[in-house]
Amino acid sequence: MKVLILGGKRFLGRALVEALLEAGDTPVLFNRGLTNPELYPKVTNLIGDRDGNLEALKRRKWDAVIDTSGYVPRIVKQSAKMLSGKCETYVFLSTISVYQDFRTLDIAETYPLAQLDDPTSEDYAGDDFGPLKALCEYEVQQNFDGRVLVFRPGLIVGPYDPSDRFTYWPWRVSLGGQVLVPSPPSTNLQFIDVRDLAEFIINRIKAKSEGVYNVTGPRKPATFGSLLVACREAALSNASFVWVDESFLLENEVYPWSDIPLWVPSIDPEYAGFYNININKALKAGLNFKPLSQTVSDTLEWHRSRPGPPKLKVGMNIARETELLLKYQKY
Repeated sequence: MKVLILGGKRFLGRALVEALLEAGDTPVLFNRGLTNPELYPKVTNLIGDRDGNLEALKRRKWDAVIDTSGYVPRIVKQSAKMLSGKCETYVFLSTISVYQDFRTLDIAETYPLAQLDDPTSEDYAGDDFGPLKALCEYEVQQNFDGRVLVFRPGLIVGPYDPSDRFTYWPWRVSLGGQVLVPSPPSTNLQFIDVRDLAEFIINRIKAKSEGVYNVTGPRKPATFGSLLVACREAALSNASFVWVDESFLLENEVYPWSDIPLWVPSIDPEYAGFYNININKALKAGLNFKPLSQTVSDTLEWHRSRPGPPKLKVGMNIARETELLLKYQKY
C-alpha cells in the first residue's frame, strides 16, 4: 500500500511512517521540509506548501492520503480537491474538540458540532480550533471524490509528544518526593497512545472503511490514581501523592492544563463529558490499546533521551509546588 502523508515528521506523522514501514507499506511525505529534515532519508519527501503550492502532488497516485496537518478549511479544501482521483481514501485527523460542548456524558460521533462565530476566522490556535476542525471535516467530505475517513482523537500521548502534557507526569513522579495532585484519585482520564492511533488508522484504510470515529482510550477510562501508580512503577520512584482539594487549587490560581497538565476540574459542569467520550464504534472496528505501563515507560525513556535538560512546556516548577504543599497543610 502506498500512502501519502501530509506532514509526517512530527509526533503522529512519525508514528504513521514507522507503522507503515514496519507493515511493509510505502509512505510518501509532503511538507515544507522544515521540521526534522534529517528523519527518514530513505522515504520520499515531496516539498511544497499546503497553502497554494501543491505542484509536487500532480501526476502521482496513492492508495490513500492521511492529512495530519489540516487546521484551516480553505487550505484543506485545496488538498481535498487536488487529491480527488489520485487516491481512493482521504483520512482526516480531526479532534473531539469539534463537539459543541462537553456538558454531556458518553458523547458519540453523532453529537452536534461546534459552530464558528466569525466565518472569516483562521485562528486555529485559540477558541476557534474546534469549529475550524469541524469545517475542515466538511470540506473534505464535500470536495474529495472517494472514501473519507475522519478520526476524532482526544488527548494523544506517548514518545515525541511536543505538548508535554502527558510527559509531565512520568517526569515529575520520577523525581520522587511529595507530588501535588488534584483530588480525587478516581477522576476519569482518557487518552490514546500515538502508536495505537497510527495502527488503527492504517487498519481502517486497509479495511476500506469510511465514516467518523472517536478515538481515545483506554477501553474503560483510566484514573488519575492509576496513571500516577504506573508512573511510579515505571520510574522506580519513591514518590508519594498529596491529593489536594480542587477548591484550594482554584483559590490559589493554579490553572488546569498549564499548571497541572490533564486536570479538568470536576466541579466545572462545562467539561463533565471531556473524559467520557464514547468509543464503542472504534472498539467494534478493532481499536486496541497498549498497556498503560508501556505508554508511561516508553514516554519516560524518550523524555530522558531528549537533549537537555529539556524544559517542559507545561506544569508548575518545583518551588511553586513546594509552596502550595506547605500552604495546603494549613488549609
